[in-house]
Amino acid sequence: MTLTDFARRVTDPGTCAVTGSGSAGPGADAAPGATGRAPVPVAVSRAVGREADGLAVASFVLGLVGLLVFNVLLGPTAIVMALLALARRTRRRGRALLGLALGVADLVVLAVLVTGNGAVAWNVGG
Repeated sequence: MTLTDFARRVTDPGTCAVTGSGSAGPGADAAPGATGRAPVPVAVSRAVGREADGLAVASFVLGLVGLLVFNVLLGPTAIVMALLALARRTRRRGRALLGLALGVADLVVLAVLVTGNGAVAWNVGG
């Protein structure tokens, strides 16, 4: 089951109904025959929050590794993941900002090394 399947399953109105006469849930004091519903946005926001936190950490790691190898690929990937994490309101905002800064630094390092060698393929050894 993927994360999107989980979010759909949680938001399905049929799965959140409170049934039974002695339930102590949100519908415990409701009129007979009425069903109370659990607050669905909490589960959805948790799933999106975890995904956004993962994006923030991944952008940080990719930006850090990109300083050493594959910065032409890992730099833009770190930037995109950091912007997605910030747009989804991650709790790890600092890590997402670091991933964004490291992604930009990856591209700056690539530009400096390419300019110094005059070719897209660069080496440090000379």
